[in-house]
This record gives sequence, structure tokens and C-alpha cells, in this order.
Amino acid sequence: MTMSEFRTRRWATAAAFVAMTLPMAGCLGGASAHAVDPPRAREALKTALDGWKAGQTPPSFRESSPPMTVQDLEWSGGARLVDYQIIDDGQARDANLRVHVKLILETPAPRGSKRVEKTVWYLVGTSPSVTVFRDSFHR
Repeated sequence: MTMSEFRTRRWATAAAFVAMTLPMAGCLGGASAHAVDPPRAREALKTALDGWKAGQTPPSFRESSPPMTVQDLEWSGGARLVDYQIIDDGQARDANLRVHVKLILETPAPRGSKRVEKTVWYLVGTSPSVTVFRDSFHR
């Protein structure tokens, strides 16, 4: 293959790649997140927190109806939820409801357990699936 044929083939390959990916870029750029359903999100958060208080684990919610993905590092790390208070109705932010919650936890300590009270934020999504995540970026 000559250098001229190599360059021609390389340009043809690059042009074909651009022609195939350009339509996808337009589709992705116009996509928007599903809007959150605030009442459903508040109910999902309450269900998750009640479950934590009752001794359930985050993975147990995968089998609930509807299935939920739940993530909280303290919960997964063995902290027990003694009580909680949902402070506000939450703020809808695109696909999530951001909810302020006061937690009273018993955390494992070297000599027994330690009771801790903290205010945290949860991000709750309702579409395409139900998700409850502790917002670790806002404390």
C-alpha cells in the first residue's frame, strides 16, 4: 500500500466514524432526566428510613415492591438508626428530590456504641427506578 492510499483510507475511516457518531451526539445532547415525583420520593425515603430503623439492610430493598436501590455508608457500616425526623418536604432538582433529614444513630465504638445526632441530605429518585442515596457532598 502506498502512502497516498494509506492517507486516503485513514481519512475515509475517520469520515465514516464521524458520520456514524454525529447523530448519536445530537440524541444524547437533547436528552433530559425524568422529573422526580415528589410524593413518591418522600414515601420511598420514609420506607427506607423505617426499614433501617427496623433493622433491614440496604440490599434488602432490591426485593421490595417497588424495588429500590438504597445507599448510605453509615448504614452499610453498621450504624443503627434509633430515630429520624424528615425536616422539610424536599427540593425537586431534575431527577431527584433533595431532602433534609435529622438522624439519631448508634455507631459502633471501641467500647460499646456511641449515640450521634446529625443532620444530612438524601437524594431520592423515582424514574426510571427508585433510588435513595445519602448525599455525601452536602453535610
